[in-house]
Amino acid sequence: MVQICETERLIVRRLSLEDVPVLTEILSDPEVMKHSVRGVCDEAATRKFIEWCLACYELHGVGPWALIDKKAAELIGFCGVGPEMVADVEEINLGYRLARRYWNKGLASESARAVLNYALGKGLFHSVIVIIEPEHVASLKVAEKAGFSSFDVLEFHDRPVRLYRLTSEHWETLHKRCCRTQPCCADV
Repeated sequence: MVQICETERLIVRRLSLEDVPVLTEILSDPEVMKHSVRGVCDEAATRKFIEWCLACYELHGVGPWALIDKKAAELIGFCGVGPEMVADVEEINLGYRLARRYWNKGLASESARAVLNYALGKGLFHSVIVIIEPEHVASLKVAEKAGFSSFDVLEFHDRPVRLYRLTSEHWETLHKRCCRTQPCCADV
């Protein structure tokens, strides 16, 4: 497995077809997928998603990556950036999903910061967006903790959403400030 980076509690690596059974278990949970435009995923849909991730790795060098809990040594979800068509423009979108038993532990924020550091801190992209439904409070908090602040309101897949954007310049400023006060943003 190709490791991308790691954080204090997580290993971030590429997804593989071997991950289909465990990821299907996570993505078939209606609560986990409540705000997903894809909806609940069965095994076939999860396999198709991972195949899309594999294509993203080849075409863009990035995509949704597996999150492995270091302590339990198990797949707990995904976080990554990948291409998304928004209002006829291809954007680089941050996405994340965690198994429900790993919610409210700060892992989504930890993984989002690591992925953003990889994508923006290494200069792979000039900006990254995140698309969130306004009532998805937990995801809004993750985005804010990762450094997203201002947003535009638009329709995405017939749903009203907030589109946040974080530029590489803003990330660099946040990263420098964060590294002076806490070790969480150290280069991963």
